[in-house]
Amino acid sequence: MTNSTSGCLYLVPTPIGNLADITERALTILRQCDAIAAEDTRHSGQLLQHYGIHTPMFALHDHNERQRVAQVVDRLQQGENIALISDAGMPLISDPGYVLVSQCRQLGIPVTALPGACAVVTALAASGLPTDRFAFEGFLPAKPQQRRKRLQELLLEPRTLIFYESPHRIVEALADIAAVVGSERPCVLARELSKQFETYLTGTVAEVQQQVLADANQQRGEMVLMLGGAVATETDTATTEALATLAILRRELPLKKAAALAAEIHGVRKNALYQLALDADNQ
Repeated sequence: MTNSTSGCLYLVPTPIGNLADITERALTILRQCDAIAAEDTRHSGQLLQHYGIHTPMFALHDHNERQRVAQVVDRLQQGENIALISDAGMPLISDPGYVLVSQCRQLGIPVTALPGACAVVTALAASGLPTDRFAFEGFLPAKPQQRRKRLQELLLEPRTLIFYESPHRIVEALADIAAVVGSERPCVLARELSKQFETYLTGTVAEVQQQVLADANQQRGEMVLMLGGAVATETDTATTEALATLAILRRELPLKKAAALAAEIHGVRKNALYQLALDADNQ
């Protein structure tokens, strides 16, 4: 139930590179709201200065969000309208704001998200990869072992996969993708979207990896990394073998534990294998 006496929390997308990529509505909200919660006030200050916006700002980022939520909620309940912005793109998409929005929803405080720039859909639209179904996975884990584990879990995912990646980890990330997912999977690396040196590297994982290694400039800037989804020919053999192993293990173990062991042995996703077994049981 909405609290009609509260102000509104506006989620305002900001440009991902080109300052012209902001809507008239976003500028109006930023000018008319009582305050702006910004991920980095110094960074966002440049955008506001460019458009002559003088609305007061305060910092709300990953390190202080939980501590500041009560203060922001109190201001909203007092009737103030507050805009939430991140350094670039849509707030909450691999950026701060989830805790605040969740709290506002629980308390009935109005939340309005404005449409606008978002690197995920921008990169996907121009990638040449299937766009009808996709999965955004945020950033891959920074530590190699955890990164490979995450990739292993996504091995059988049929949807187009989208990741954000850090420039100083892109070489290692591509190497792990080649090792775990395979070097022939379709791959697109989108860099510096909407900026002067916007680049799309396309091909297989191996081909994109080669382009990145051959040119240090391709290891710089903001990055969106995309992979084509798994297709049946890539997974049939491994899945068939895993199901055969699972059938043997189920003689002595519960299904859930047997699926986890069979998945680890054959390098397939345990949740997918578990679901296949359940489907077979129900037929």
